[in-house]
Amino acid sequence: MKIQDTLSDSEKELDITKKVRIYLCGVTVYDVSHIGHARTIIVFDTLRRFLEASGANVEFIQNFTDVDDKIIKKANESGESAEIISNKNIQSYFEDFNRLNVKAATEYPKATEHIEDMINLIQNLVDKDLAYVAKNGVYFHVSKFPNYGKLSKKKISDLESGARVEIDESKDNPLDFALWKFSNELPNWNSPWGNGKPGWHIECSAMSIKYLGEEFEIHGGGRDLIFPHHENEIAQSESFTQKPFAKIWMHAGMITINGEKMSKSVGNIKTVNNVLENWGPNVIRLFCLSGHYSKPIDYTENLLKENLVKWRQLETCYYELRLASDSDSVNSELNDFIAQLTKIKQNFDTALENDFNTPLALTEFFNMIKIINGLASEENITKPIATQVMPILEKMLEILGLNVIKTTDDEIESIFKLLEKREELRKSKQFDEADNIRTQISDMGIYLIDHKNKTLWMKKEKINSDAN
Repeated sequence: MKIQDTLSDSEKELDITKKVRIYLCGVTVYDVSHIGHARTIIVFDTLRRFLEASGANVEFIQNFTDVDDKIIKKANESGESAEIISNKNIQSYFEDFNRLNVKAATEYPKATEHIEDMINLIQNLVDKDLAYVAKNGVYFHVSKFPNYGKLSKKKISDLESGARVEIDESKDNPLDFALWKFSNELPNWNSPWGNGKPGWHIECSAMSIKYLGEEFEIHGGGRDLIFPHHENEIAQSESFTQKPFAKIWMHAGMITINGEKMSKSVGNIKTVNNVLENWGPNVIRLFCLSGHYSKPIDYTENLLKENLVKWRQLETCYYELRLASDSDSVNSELNDFIAQLTKIKQNFDTALENDFNTPLALTEFFNMIKIINGLASEENITKPIATQVMPILEKMLEILGLNVIKTTDDEIESIFKLLEKREELRKSKQFDEADNIRTQISDMGIYLIDHKNKTLWMKKEKINSDAN
């Protein structure tokens, strides 16, 4: 498998025959998660699913930044402690992303639980004279890391001109960044240099090294983290280990609203919970995977509606296969049909192997859905065919993290009995009674699929923004 590496600006080979260790920068829990967070996390969840489906042993670490100036500011404004605010938003995170069918990470380390690891890392850098103690905290010597800027492709001379640099006269160099910030404001921790709290960047270095080792396969996050967060992670981590850090730096593009970055000041934030209530988990996952992971996606109602239409087609396809019967007619070209779907699955895998091209993979996937639905409309889906096709479909659904509402065999038998009774009532012109059964079936979340010679049914996910 090949993935575009931000550091080398080239595609790098990922060996999936060995353990694949992934560190994903998680959310800063000063507020609930928004659709931008969801895009990044869904991209990496789908990557993990594909790697595991391909036989890879994946270790997936995703942190929570639960000590941060934004959290402390919110605590001061609300009167709640920083810990209460963090824990409340972590709980909200799990509620949202469980609904989005995101697999649990191997570990979810919290920054506040790894202060000692951060202090040890900082002490090592101080001992090597790669960090120094100043009036306001402990800072990293950027000038002593010759390749600073190699990830973001920024030149030190340009940065020194004032771009994105906080002015602090106590620092040796305006570019030097904080490893430890002195503070008597709660929460704070004791350190060899004085009470305070860790800098943002040191958190991820300490946690990724602790859980994945000094070198690992993939470090991921949104593109907005390339500079300064990931740039500074590289500088302090490689100075600590004297080794290359992550083998591949993989970055997901942002979600924009009408071409603008989401921002509280603009008032265009779309929370995960709000989007879930309107569109449901499957449409959101399809939306987040509809563009190449490295590019931005603009959040529009039209794009969401397009994915809703595709989702309804997929539900129909699933139930056409699930309810196939041996009494259907047989098409002499069905062997070619199975071979065609197998080829589509191969193309689907190839798209994901080539820099995780989810838009191309989804094109193949929905081409398969269209073919199956076309055959079903001709009443050419037999149970033997469905038995061969369903595993292909279900494997692709598992990789994409999509969940069709399932039915048990007992439910299927019960619904077919109701449909038979309805048909008998219609034949005997007892239309009111037949309509009552149709209402009963509808109340069960069942929708009918009419063919020329029969009526099938399906369970549809309830979506508030459903245009159908």
